[in-house]
Amino acid sequence: MFLGEYKHNLTKGNRLALPSKIRGEIEAQEIVLARGFEECILGYQKSTWEEISKAELAKPVSEEEARRIRRQLFPGAVLVEIDQQGRIVVPKNLLDYAKIKTGAVIIGAGDHFEIWEESIWQNYQDKNYGSS
Repeated sequence: MFLGEYKHNLTKGNRLALPSKIRGEIEAQEIVLARGFEECILGYQKSTWEEISKAELAKPVSEEEARRIRRQLFPGAVLVEIDQQGRIVVPKNLLDYAKIKTGAVIIGAGDHFEIWEESIWQNYQDKNYGSS
């Protein structure tokens, strides 16, 4: 289970070091990154992504909500490798979507983790849970 909140900076080549507690929950050397429903990036173990995908694809394409979710999740999704130093290369299209330029907050969200631009994450928390 992905838990916690961690601040990390992007390094050259859009590399982001995953926190050791996040890496410790990942079973393989590959993860799936996708656009989140807010301005964040979702990170899933490949096996979890496949389960979620199967459930979403089982919904009829004739349902507007099913089409909306497919259009949100699948076009920007990408399989990325975790290197020997525990880093991933985050694609530019996902960084642009999440407005991440240099620093990021990585949060555990149970079955997945999320990557947020720090000020957007803080605004989200303030709006939904009050000032911290």
